Amino acid sequence: MKLYIKNMVCNRCKLAVQSEMEKAGLEVIHMELGEVDLLKEPTTRQLEQLETGLNSLGFELISDQKSRVIEQIKTQIISMVHYADKPEHFKLSVLLADRLHHDYSYLSNLFSAVEGITIEKYHIAQKIERVKELLVYNELSLSEIAYQMSYSSVAHLSSQFKQVTGLTPSAFKSLQKQQRKPLDMV
Repeated sequence: MKLYIKNMVCNRCKLAVQSEMEKAGLEVIHMELGEVDLLKEPTTRQLEQLETGLNSLGFELISDQKSRVIEQIKTQIISMVHYADKPEHFKLSVLLADRLHHDYSYLSNLFSAVEGITIEKYHIAQKIERVKELLVYNELSLSEIAYQMSYSSVAHLSSQFKQVTGLTPSAFKSLQKQQRKPLDMV
């Protein structure tokens, strides 16, 4: 049986979910961001215990199909942006349609209707959060960051960064307190 979990966006999240699965007495076969395959069907009591435990940690079991698809879109984008799970040159619409086995117009309309922003804007917001992270680490030049994040130029990165944050990358870098957001809050 497969369970879908909202806000499961990083490897630490996977550890937390795994712990809740064990507490509920559920045996996990395989786990991906946002998805868990179980050995056998959980009882109602196990599902209630799991849901309570997950909710206390900021996760949520997803039961309806549309919510699952939206969470899969978010998980795919987070994986592409933060874990480099993408081909070198890719078109977001084609990649999402291929990976999620749905027409992109369906994915786009559903995402926009439920989330209130387009898939593209969500993707850009995730990219900017990753750029912020890389700027804070101070290990790469802006040009290296632009290349790593698949921007056509430093100017394009800087323009998009300023449009989203209101700051240039240099101004952001010079701030004492960086304004980063958790991935599930982007």
